[in-house]
Amino acid sequence: MLEMSVSTYYHKPKIDPVQKAIRDCDLRDWIERIQAEFPRYGYRRIRAYLQREGLQLNGKRIRRVMREYGLFAEIKKVFKTVTTDSDHELRIYPNLVKGMKITQPNQVWVADITYIRIATCFVYLAVILDLFSRKVVGWAVAKHMRSELCVEALKMAIEKRKPRAGCIHHSDRGVQYASDDYIELLAENEFGISMSRKGNPYDNAFAETFMKTLKYEEVLLNDYETFNDVLERLPRFIEDVYNKKRLHSSLGYMSPDEYEQKYNQEQASNPLST
Repeated sequence: MLEMSVSTYYHKPKIDPVQKAIRDCDLRDWIERIQAEFPRYGYRRIRAYLQREGLQLNGKRIRRVMREYGLFAEIKKVFKTVTTDSDHELRIYPNLVKGMKITQPNQVWVADITYIRIATCFVYLAVILDLFSRKVVGWAVAKHMRSELCVEALKMAIEKRKPRAGCIHHSDRGVQYASDDYIELLAENEFGISMSRKGNPYDNAFAETFMKTLKYEEVLLNDYETFNDVLERLPRFIEDVYNKKRLHSSLGYMSPDEYEQKYNQEQASNPLST
């Protein structure tokens, strides 16, 4: 009489609609709290973050809630300026990193420079990353991008990490990294010197990835206006957020600090592995 099958008549939703709505609202609150600190996190990183908090949730459900409430990863366009000047007559070194398997900290460091636009000028940031863990091990900020800026970042990294002889330092072919002062500091500390191939930015892709993360997740979201804004906020983002908290899919959704701690624990429990 109702023109309805018996199975349809007796069907009951597996989840009560009211309870489902409450659960979705709770999940929305979790996602918003995560995105308040990491605005560019997509559903995969959010799922990994929630798992660390003891919440085992289906990725499809997280993606559905993000879509329904418009909780998309925040992306802004970036004004670009040139920081690499490879048109010089200084010595260029071969690429030692291509095809290399990275198995431990202080095996390969990568270096790069980026700019930060403030109200009146550009500010420049030089960084050194450990390629094993993606950790920022050295950095320096200045209103210029002369070689002294990069030298200061390298000095910080050497002081903090004290790498053994043979650590490879990889960079682009920029004049800052080919300068006499920079090369002399590398030679004094017995680094292997490596540079990207001409016209191939993918050789230094990990450093470029960090720079994008810095701009999208910190600089653009906080509207830096003065040089003091840069000096006050950048250290917090690099040391307290990026190194300690930011999850990397390539590191098994661990932060750089956690990834190195895991490595050190494994080495301590198996000394013969070294």
